[in-house]
Amino acid sequence: MIPDDRTAATRSQTDVVIQGIKDMLTRGELHPGSRLPVEKDLAAQLGVSRGSLREGVRALATLGVLETRQGDGTYVTSLDPRRLLSPLGFLADLQQPAHAADLLAVRRVLEAESAALAAPRLADDDLAELDRILGVVDGILADDPDMDLEAFIDADTEFHRIIARASGNPALAAVIDTLVGRTFRARLWRAISHRGSVRETQAEHRAILAELVARDPERARLRMSVHLLGVEEFSAAHADEDPHAG
Repeated sequence: MIPDDRTAATRSQTDVVIQGIKDMLTRGELHPGSRLPVEKDLAAQLGVSRGSLREGVRALATLGVLETRQGDGTYVTSLDPRRLLSPLGFLADLQQPAHAADLLAVRRVLEAESAALAAPRLADDDLAELDRILGVVDGILADDPDMDLEAFIDADTEFHRIIARASGNPALAAVIDTLVGRTFRARLWRAISHRGSVRETQAEHRAILAELVARDPERARLRMSVHLLGVEEFSAAHADEDPHAG
């Protein structure tokens, strides 16, 4: 359906609002936690109607830039990267199971870099926590053939998130966090259909941790890349077998 001129005009005015508030943020007139000017004044400042202003504010609230507090006005959020990058999760959710390998490929590239960045930055407490997580997985493996595969995936997820957070790049960590969560089904299906993959993953995690303990960025990058390439290739080769596909 082709929008009429009024709809196009409203959309254009909404874009003016979004761009105007973005400019106010980049100029430093607004910053995290700032309260927006009252509706009448801000609409006049941006040269738009109050209706268009409300539409723009709603759009920015959906994107995590603004939040409206009942009876108190509208404020700029903390602009936390995890919140601002949340629409990426929507994109990932829309991917069909047959395309899970595409997300895993993106994850591989990003996580290999995060491992390299994390190697010299991980605190001793972080390294101890990574070792503890792998100890939990050892316990899960001991229950074979009745392993709790969901508990394994949860531990796997936390292992990767700790490394990503230690990269020192909040935006990178936020993207990885989203992708790790959205590839849960592909990883679980691999664990179910290829039981040996759980032990393979544990061995690969131990190898990654060894390079992190050694503070070796390049070897940590290589170990992480090889580890995630295995998951990616399995997903691509067995996409049609996923019982949730279609």
